[in-house]
Amino acid sequence: MTDETVRLTARITGVVQGVGFRYWTARKADELMLKGTVRNASDGSVELVAEGSVERVERFTSWLHSSHAPGHVETVDFQLSEATGELDDFRIVG
Repeated sequence: MTDETVRLTARITGVVQGVGFRYWTARKADELMLKGTVRNASDGSVELVAEGSVERVERFTSWLHSSHAPGHVETVDFQLSEATGELDDFRIVG
């Protein structure tokens, strides 16, 4: 395991608006002690940014892909990059 902090940038498609997806995603991020944001996009997808340890971000992406995520997730397009450290907590925006 590593102490490296990474940034996850993701776009989630499927039935992910109007089903509490942002709320439960923020709760899961808080549980994993991640920092970031989640928002509805105008095209019906959800966009999120999360920063934390590699292990916690991997657990978060696994949860996003699982049946435990609310609604019906069809795809999770994501990329990992170096964390910026600019985020203080995890919040729902927009």
